[in-house]
Amino acid sequence: MTIRVSSRNAKFQQWEALLHNRTKRHRQGEFLVQGVRPITLAIEHGWTIRSLISDGRPRLSAWAGEVWDTTTAEQVVMAPELVAELGEKDEPSELLAVVEMPPDHLDRLDPAGLTVVFDRPSQPGNLGTLARSADAFGASGLVVTGHAADPYDPRAVRSSTGSLFALTLVRAPSHREVLDWAQPHGITVVGTDETGAIDVREADLTGPLIVVVGNETNGMTAAWREACDPLVSIPMAGSASSLNAATAGSIVLEEAFRQRRA
Repeated sequence: MTIRVSSRNAKFQQWEALLHNRTKRHRQGEFLVQGVRPITLAIEHGWTIRSLISDGRPRLSAWAGEVWDTTTAEQVVMAPELVAELGEKDEPSELLAVVEMPPDHLDRLDPAGLTVVFDRPSQPGNLGTLARSADAFGASGLVVTGHAADPYDPRAVRSSTGSLFALTLVRAPSHREVLDWAQPHGITVVGTDETGAIDVREADLTGPLIVVVGNETNGMTAAWREACDPLVSIPMAGSASSLNAATAGSIVLEEAFRQRRA
């Protein structure tokens, strides 16, 4: 049965809260996803779609029609101006998806693969950018530790261009939980830091690996520094003293990708 929403009723207000209220997102265990690529990747990678929202246009594109016709999710037809509001655009999107958050269980991660840890990121855009690089350079998991930006913030999802859904995403309170999971598997922990003694090109980035990227302003915590087997740095020229955290993480991931392909 298709649900129809034509006013700012309780259901609309519940979904509107997902855009700006982190507490309500996590209490409800769901978040809003906009765009062809993010919705497609969420479906392809098996994320649970709780609801699909359409603006009720008489003819959908081939992509939207197929998604709409094959979904097992709740189907909602909503007034176009309300869809535009949820999509944060002037014009309504063909489809929006309400997606279920997966459980924050570290045992969902692949211990034999490459996992990226972003420690206390403050900017959703940086978090999404690093997720995009992690996907591009062969990482299988992304862990966000500490008091951090929300990976389910619409800005993080948008800046990842959907790559968030290609990764096993887990939030962890601190380094302790990650290390408790990693140590029995013999996983190497590599930290990225401008003071690192080892050139990233000289570090061994093959095998089971965690790459830790620190907070944009303060870098890694002392505990993460101590846990890293090597601390690697990126050679630079010019007057820049450091790189954006997501940019630095991307460079290290590209080097890991190069070594692992070889």
